[in-house]
Parts: sequence; C-alpha cells; structure tokens
Amino acid sequence: QVRLVESGGGSVQAGGSLRLSCSASGYTYSVTCMGWFRQAPEKGREGREGVAAIDSDGSTAYADSVKGRFTISKDNAKNTLYLQMNSLKPEDTAMYYCAATRRSMTPVQALGVMGLFGYWGQGTQVTVSS
Repeated sequence: QVRLVESGGGSVQAGGSLRLSCSASGYTYSVTCMGWFRQAPEKGREGREGVAAIDSDGSTAYADSVKGRFTISKDNAKNTLYLQMNSLKPEDTAMYYCAATRRSMTPVQALGVMGLFGYWGQGTQVTVSS
C-alpha cells in the first residue's frame, strides 16, 4: 500500500503562487509514476483532469493549460512530491489530488489515464479569486 497526504492548498488572488506538497509513505519504492490531478467544483470524479506527472527517472509532462506556470518535482529522500503553481488563474480553482501508480507508463500517458493510478490522496483545495 502507498499512502498519500496532500497539503499546501489555500486561497490566493489571480497572479499569485502556491506550492502543493504530497507526502508519500508505505511501499513507495514500487511507485513508478506520480501525478497531480484536479477536479473543478462543478465536475464529478469523471471530470478530474491530469495537471502534471513525473516518473521515477524525473521525466515530466504537463497539461497544456498549465505549461510554463506549474512545475512538478519530487524529493526522493523525503518521499515528497511537489507542485509549484505560479501565475494562478481563477480557472485553476479546483480540488487538487496527488496520485501514484506502480504500473509502467510515461508521464504523458499518465496525464490522460487517471484510472491507472491506484493510490490517491484526500485532496487539497485551491481557490483563485479574480
């Protein structure tokens, strides 16, 4: 089992920044890829979209809507995943979830295949006001 706990969400004005963290515990050595997904208030779980992903080699992928503004990174020594979010926009408002998988996939594949992630955190809310 892999346990994920997110933190760092909050309310900011447009143009501001936030850094999300995801602390992983358990059988983290078996994780091949991790990602951040978000779910807007009006959408159900099926509407959850991939934001950024990173594999065990450090390769990354981003949704077009966040490229150039968000950066995903990880600290293997601390078993922690990060998402630095800059130049935030009101449309970034969502619940942000950290996810992990033991399946072999590229970060690009990971963004579009939410169902292959077997481990999820409880989410952290990000609200951006205009």
